[in-house]
Amino acid sequence: MKKIFFSLLLGFSLVQGAALAQGDAAAGKDKSMLCAGCHGATGKNPSPIYPDLAGQHAQYIVKQLKAFKSGDRTDPVMAPMAANLSEQDMADLAAYFSSQSRTGDQDKAVVTTTAPATATATKPTFVADPASGKTLYENGDQARELAACIGCHGKEGHSKVLIYPNLFKQHPEYIEKQLHAFKDGSRVDVVMNKFASVLTEEEIKNIGAYFADPQAMASIKAKHIVQASVSSEAVTAGKAKAAVCASCHGVDGNSMVAIYPKLAGQSSEYLVKQLTEFKNGTRKDPVMAGMAAALSTQDIQDLASYFSAQKITNGLEKSNELGKKLYLGGDKKRSITACAACHGIQGKGMAKAGFPAVANQHVDYLKGQLTKFKSSVRANDANAIMRITTQKMTEEEMQALAEYMSSL
Repeated sequence: MKKIFFSLLLGFSLVQGAALAQGDAAAGKDKSMLCAGCHGATGKNPSPIYPDLAGQHAQYIVKQLKAFKSGDRTDPVMAPMAANLSEQDMADLAAYFSSQSRTGDQDKAVVTTTAPATATATKPTFVADPASGKTLYENGDQARELAACIGCHGKEGHSKVLIYPNLFKQHPEYIEKQLHAFKDGSRVDVVMNKFASVLTEEEIKNIGAYFADPQAMASIKAKHIVQASVSSEAVTAGKAKAAVCASCHGVDGNSMVAIYPKLAGQSSEYLVKQLTEFKNGTRKDPVMAGMAAALSTQDIQDLASYFSAQKITNGLEKSNELGKKLYLGGDKKRSITACAACHGIQGKGMAKAGFPAVANQHVDYLKGQLTKFKSSVRANDANAIMRITTQKMTEEEMQALAEYMSSL
């Protein structure tokens, strides 16, 4: 019950943080008549080139409508449709479509109304494999620094973060179209552009095929998980190798000096990435460069396994209201994304997506890293996402954020 209450409270906090107008689903139904031609009367449509809106997050729908209106997202059909929409219109439409079901009898009705496919003269050279799509979605590919989609979009495409879209049972053709747009840069999003840039044509089709019906693939296990090794043997080996780390980071990864980070409980994926980048020079630090220089790939894996298996100590007891507002809601006027979108509501991060845990971390360390990102002294963030975000923050805001994250 406590978990349910917290989830409801969280949803309210995120919406308030983004300063959305209160949507009226009944009013949205009346206003949606113009949308029905492409998206269907209830947001479920038979045309695969247009997205299903039924059951989509209201906050995501509003975000996209505003992007179409402002020109941040371009589309010759949606731009004029959104041009005359008010904030209230958008909120009402979002409230209506988000209240509709993505599953059930509607799906069958859609199938029966779809026109039969026209026979083609040429045989397809590639048949999409939904099982391979599931594997890539859930595991990513560390060799190509390809984050797992599940970290942001949730199991089977049920996103837990309001600004990230639900992908469950979305049209494969629409998903493929958007991934191509992210890949060629015609649709801009720093995270998705990086992700899509390394996808092959086959992988895009496989991901699309998976979302046609994720539940049908529920019994199929992902083929291979590519991640830092976490085993009892690795933890034991890592403990022995961590002796040299203890003077700064503590015996169990809980540092006593606030300028040095706590490593306990941090995801092994993130620790592997940071140690590797200290070693190759991508992340600069005169102390850590020397410490990491002699580490082998196995050493890095073992250390990451050991520290990730430890329990982090409590951080700051007192929260910070300004930090909470920024962390959960961001600042739309300055295009500051809510930190919770990547680091999680409770600050536990998203391991498979490569985003670190920040809860209970030292305030001084957190503030120091935000400052380094702002000045570009630290520059190993994907597509400069942290540098772009911190550029818009004041010293007071960074301090407030550090205090709030530490208190989580």
